[in-house]
This record gives sequence, structure tokens and C-alpha cells, in this order.
Amino acid sequence: MTARHTLRNGPLVPQLETLLTEFIRAERWTVGTRIPSEAELAAELGVGRSSVREAVRLLARDGLLDVRHGVGTFVARTVASNTGLDRLLSRARLLEVYEVRRALEIEAARLAAERARPQDLDRLRAHLVRRHESRAEPSSVFVATDLDFHAAILDIAGNTILSALFESIRPQLLDALTDLVDNVPGRPDTHCAHDDLVRALESGDADAAVAATAANLDPVLRILRKGDS
Repeated sequence: MTARHTLRNGPLVPQLETLLTEFIRAERWTVGTRIPSEAELAAELGVGRSSVREAVRLLARDGLLDVRHGVGTFVARTVASNTGLDRLLSRARLLEVYEVRRALEIEAARLAAERARPQDLDRLRAHLVRRHESRAEPSSVFVATDLDFHAAILDIAGNTILSALFESIRPQLLDALTDLVDNVPGRPDTHCAHDDLVRALESGDADAAVAATAANLDPVLRILRKGDS
């Protein structure tokens, strides 16, 4: 099965990051070998070179790949199985990202309550329906759909800097939250908090929107802080 058959709709970079990691885990590419060029990977996977470039950058950041400019990109180390230590380290990094996420979304909720237009709310309700329907889908699909909902609120807030910051942490959120959904028992159900947030935006109640955002994000934040202690 080729990669173009396994990639789904949604953000490509985190999917490519996961796929390339699996290539290393499965020893399709062994330590010390040069991986195909950006152009070769883009053609094989049926995606744009910029998406491949960003996925490679993320793997290089994590120490899996070694980018040697003018020479090529090489596998730096193998991928360990999902051990408890790997998961703990991933969760520690996610804690910092999640604290940033909370700050961004609290302010976005406040601004969205003041700026939401009827057409914005219509789109947000459609995102909410898709988000709830995706709960029966694989965890990666559910998390991606949930993040689409939250990105829509950032758009309604109308602050391009907040939106750009959210998009910059979104790949890590997608990967780590998917792992959290798959591997942490008793994860909190924030289904109602999302409904409350939409109602708060519909009524233009900034305080209620902030409270609903906190109710959505804080349970996961508590899990991450507990794991980091």
C-alpha cells in the first residue's frame, strides 16, 4: 500500500511526520542511510514539497533525522517503541505547549464573543456537529476535527497573530493529543464544554466563553501536570 492511499483529509504535516517516523521504525530507512530527497518523497507520497520539508524539519528537531545541507538528510537514530519514558517525555513537552494553547484560546474566546457574526456562528455550529460526530472515528481523526473546531474560534476572534500561533503548535497538539486519547484511561469528556462555548458566543457573553474554554482545556492540563510532577 502506498502512502498516498493512507493519507487522509486534514493537516498533512503531522500525518507525514507520523508516516516518516514509521518508515524509520520499520527500518525501511536504517540508521546512517540517506533518505530520498524532498522532491522524491513529495512525488512518492503525492504531497507538496513544503509539507515534506516541514515534516523533515520536525523529525530533525526531535533527533531522528540529520539534515546536512548540500549533502542530504540521514537517519540519525532508531525509533524506540512507545515506552513509558517516551510517553512521559512527550507529555512533558506537551504541557508547555498546552499552557500556551490555553492562553491563546482564552483570549480568542473573549474576542470571538465580541466579534462573532451570524455567518461565523453558522460555520462554527457545522464544526461542532462534525466534532461530535467524529467521536466514533479513529482518535487521530477525532483530534484533528476537534482542533478544526478550535481553529474556527481563532478565526472568529479576528486576530491573525493568535491564529498563526495556534497553527504553529497545532502539529504537536495533534500528535500528542492523539497519543493521550489512545493511551490515557479515564480521559475527561469535554463534550458539554464545547456546546457551552458555542452558546456563549451566540449570546455574546465573553465571561461565559472564557469559562467554557477553561472547562474544556483545564481537565487535560491537570492530567499533563500530574504526569509531569
